[in-house]
Amino acid sequence: MKVKYFNKKLECAERNTLEKLQIDRLKLIIHRVYENVPFYRKKFKQLGIKPEDIKDLKDLKKLPFTVKDDLRKSFPYKLFATPLKNVVRIHASSGTTGIPTVVGYTKKDITLWSELTARVLKAGGLSCNDIVQISFGYGLFTGAFGMHYGAERIGATVIPISTGNTLRQISTIQNFGTTALICTPSYALQIYDTAKEHGIDPRETSLKLGFFGAEPWTETMRKEIEEKFGILATDNYGLSEIIGPGFSGECVYKNGLHIAEDHFIPEIINPETGEVLEPGQRGELVITTLTKEAIPLIRYRTRDLTKLNYEKCECGRTLVRMEKVKGRSDDMLIIKGVNVFPTQIETALLSVKGTLPYYLIIVDKKGRLDSLEVQTEVEREVIFSEEAKKTLLINLKNEFLKILGFVPDITILPPNTLKRSEGKAVRVIDKRQFNG
Repeated sequence: MKVKYFNKKLECAERNTLEKLQIDRLKLIIHRVYENVPFYRKKFKQLGIKPEDIKDLKDLKKLPFTVKDDLRKSFPYKLFATPLKNVVRIHASSGTTGIPTVVGYTKKDITLWSELTARVLKAGGLSCNDIVQISFGYGLFTGAFGMHYGAERIGATVIPISTGNTLRQISTIQNFGTTALICTPSYALQIYDTAKEHGIDPRETSLKLGFFGAEPWTETMRKEIEEKFGILATDNYGLSEIIGPGFSGECVYKNGLHIAEDHFIPEIINPETGEVLEPGQRGELVITTLTKEAIPLIRYRTRDLTKLNYEKCECGRTLVRMEKVKGRSDDMLIIKGVNVFPTQIETALLSVKGTLPYYLIIVDKKGRLDSLEVQTEVEREVIFSEEAKKTLLINLKNEFLKILGFVPDITILPPNTLKRSEGKAVRVIDKRQFNG
């Protein structure tokens, strides 16, 4: 398998070289936020920390965490480390509180962003000969612009089609000879279903590569996408608060997402205690930015659950790899005393022949007890056969029992019943706050 690099010197750097670069940049960024961001200066003083106290990477754990609520309370520009006149781009993500998290980019940040997303795309097989269809929504969401910059940096041809109008997505693939598709994995499956409904086999199109992110997805879903489209599908991960896409991405060997360690320091902590965990242990990902100018963040708690692997990858990259995100610490559902993540439910569903990759998890209360209902679409043949429905339900119950340790309420639905999403799929509805 041919391996491609965008910046081989840094992507394949020795560990001691990376760590030397990290501590040099960490010292600079600590001084910068202390001098320019009152929020951090106050936090440091409360902990009795001065920038000169940070002498090596082990001292990182002395520093305070930053959480999403800190960005909301600092709305819109109070966490910026540079005057607004130096900021050339604003992005934001909406939240359940109604107060968005606002991030900014200087010219240097935009240049950095372009390189980091170029690295991710190159690692996943993209070249200057590719035609890239970006089916993320363009706007305040960072995904579309970040991938757009990276693809152009490589020299690929970019079709900024944005999200929606699924039939147009398919005709664009056919008419323009799209070779790489960028969108959420759930929207990729919607494109497939729409294509099949109109007698089009995606395997017979020009598509070769898929770069999917913005929502957790399982290996089972990856296998389904690769088989249905006949492509190589890779995962990428980023947060608008950190930079957007470009923080990490899989190479063609699909064995973990390479983190750009020359620009970010990742940690894994126990989400309940904040204790830093050893490499190989699964916990919450914490990120410190090393080179961001507009809004550098110190020990940002992502709430995403993963683990780190520092072994050299088969592709030759030495950058630490993060496991595909298994879920979020704040998405964890506790049902009947059992910790349940939506990705576990997806794995169970897609392991059973006859189910479709569209489902909804509904959490509610029955009396004083929490209840869990899983609604899943199934193939049309199952709906019209009582025997097939019975077999499917038995298989689903066995899978749930194996993966969750209990069997939720299962509702099977005909195809095209559940609402489709062109962006991040809504997988969970929690009614307990209204019925509790």
